[in-house]
Amino acid sequence: MKEKSKRQTDPAIAQARREQVLCAAADCFRRKGYHGAGMAEISKTAGMSAGHIYNYFASKEAIIESIIEQDMETMFSIFQEFEDQSGDLVTILIDGLDHAVDHHSDVTQRALNLEMFAEAARNDKVSEQLQKSDCYARNKMRSLLVGERSLIKDLSEKELESRIEVMFSMISGITLRRALNPSVDKETILIALRPAMRVLLMPFTTEEPME
Repeated sequence: MKEKSKRQTDPAIAQARREQVLCAAADCFRRKGYHGAGMAEISKTAGMSAGHIYNYFASKEAIIESIIEQDMETMFSIFQEFEDQSGDLVTILIDGLDHAVDHHSDVTQRALNLEMFAEAARNDKVSEQLQKSDCYARNKMRSLLVGERSLIKDLSEKELESRIEVMFSMISGITLRRALNPSVDKETILIALRPAMRVLLMPFTTEEPME
């Protein structure tokens, strides 16, 4: 009996079960939408009872919040790689666009992202989680751009914020563009995306030309 209790409370086993539920839920959300995927569907896909799932997640909402938290952890790893790499920051960030385009072009990831955005329009808690994730990403990018290796570290806060917003708009917009135009490939997107991003990472004047 003691051995059984120990197995049930083993952190590694609990984490594996959580991952199992999150993968199943993400699959259900992609196929049937957030509202179309009930706990019964998620439990069936996960191969465990709904009661068992409630041991790890209090609700379906808690599941999608955990999916968003996973995305935040992935972002942390990516930005940490940028910080740890030596050399020219512009080159490092431009090279990172390959992964960004792949991520936002992935069919399954794209479907999940669109479903979460749709749910955020109806659900304040999901909206808050997505905004928190976005704020985290913007702060990490800001940290890179005000660092010693950045060529635009001396920009005003307002201009820096403007550039970050445009950068993120270009990247996140790939999700919608690939949904509307699935025939476009990564290399086609990168032809214009790389130089556009390079411009945003370099000093330039925002003054209007004299007439």
